[in-house]
Amino acid sequence: MKPVIIGAGPAGLTAAHLLAERGVPSILLEASGAQVGGLSRTVAYKGFSFDIGGHRFFSKNPEIEAFWDHMLGDEMLSVERLSRILYRGRFYDYPLRALNAFGNLGLLETFRCLASYLHARLFPRRSVRSFEDWVVNQFGWRLYEVFFKTYTEKVWGMPCGEISADWAAQRIKGLSLWGAIQNALLGGSAAKTLIDRFRYPRLGPGTMWERVAGHVSANGCDLRMNARVARILWGEDGAYAIGYTSDGAFGEVSCTDVISTMDLRALVEALEPAAPPEVRSAAAGLRYRDFLTVVLIVDQAEVFPDNWIYVHEPQVRVGRLQNYKRWSPEMVPDARRTGLGLEYFCFEGDGLWSATDEELIALGCRELEILGLVPASRVVDGTVVRVRKAYPVYDDGYRENVRLIRDFFEVRIPNLHFAGRNGMHRYNNQDHAMMTGLLAAERILGGTRDPWRVNADAEYLENASRDEPDDARAVPERVS
Repeated sequence: MKPVIIGAGPAGLTAAHLLAERGVPSILLEASGAQVGGLSRTVAYKGFSFDIGGHRFFSKNPEIEAFWDHMLGDEMLSVERLSRILYRGRFYDYPLRALNAFGNLGLLETFRCLASYLHARLFPRRSVRSFEDWVVNQFGWRLYEVFFKTYTEKVWGMPCGEISADWAAQRIKGLSLWGAIQNALLGGSAAKTLIDRFRYPRLGPGTMWERVAGHVSANGCDLRMNARVARILWGEDGAYAIGYTSDGAFGEVSCTDVISTMDLRALVEALEPAAPPEVRSAAAGLRYRDFLTVVLIVDQAEVFPDNWIYVHEPQVRVGRLQNYKRWSPEMVPDARRTGLGLEYFCFEGDGLWSATDEELIALGCRELEILGLVPASRVVDGTVVRVRKAYPVYDDGYRENVRLIRDFFEVRIPNLHFAGRNGMHRYNNQDHAMMTGLLAAERILGGTRDPWRVNADAEYLENASRDEPDDARAVPERVS
């Protein structure tokens, strides 16, 4: 029997890599029949390549940086970051620079913003329950409307007045109006998410994971594609077998341990015998935000210089624009053309998700024209990439639900280890997923570091609380 890893995304492949390096053969089950990499895969369309969401390769964790160096080395580009906010037809630097922001707003609106800020500081909202309360207290109402409200509501599909204040405190911590002014005038260091340069594989992030998959397959890992987990058999000693479907056939493998990166809801549903009712109820209560990218090929060499743009215009539904040529020129095979990704945040089954590809491509063309970026007539082709469960949602009951599930597995199925974004119901970045996969594999090898103590910066916190690392809450909780 061997360890079985569920999911060949960054977490699962990193775990498989460590086991292979230590001479431990494993079985890796991937539901996709086409590609490894999960959300970090690279999608190809008629010679053009596309990233799903944009994956910067930057980490505060030296183990992760060393892993990237080892796998790709010179194939990693050093990319200068340029990202801006588009609002009312004007571009605002992001991270915010006071002179640029106030110059775009104009003298009168700048005065109103400053007056709004001073009012908020002198007369803050006393009961800070929502995202809106927190941001208004930090920046004032007018800057909240310009730089936070529209985009946040597009991403999460709920009003800012219904998103909890603690999410704002986590995701916008360290930013303030005075901080932006000081950074603009005096200079200063950028937060992790606001770095000036990052690395990126010249042919897209999927290159990394295809390379890792090839390495582990050559070193003792049995990688099985198109293998969708259907059941997890368990008994007194924990999990002992995994059943999966592949091309209509059913297969089953015995296991010593399991590393699971599949979403917690599906994991609990797959258990045989079934988990207790309270655990099944907790799993059923977990929610996810889905995501789609409308990819458009534009017959124009240059459209805008940014890697990506945050779209704060309320009259369009697109939330973010990716310019793949600005991540790597090799993502676009014809220098006379540009590949753009229009990102839409949605729930599976809603109007956006259910629209046909043709309808979504037409929507993307219209919205590019509304934004004044590209005439619809310059779009020569397009495709759509849909991603289910791209963002785990921290709603009212998520914390208790995850706690119940963890408690059950720790007592009844202790040889199943959690890793990855959906595998832990944590909206964090690629390097975080990798570090949790690394620690899950370490536990199989006798290590004691707990994957749940990896923070959003992929750093291990020795003294983290049992329930959450200090900044694990990275998606919004609804106000109770």
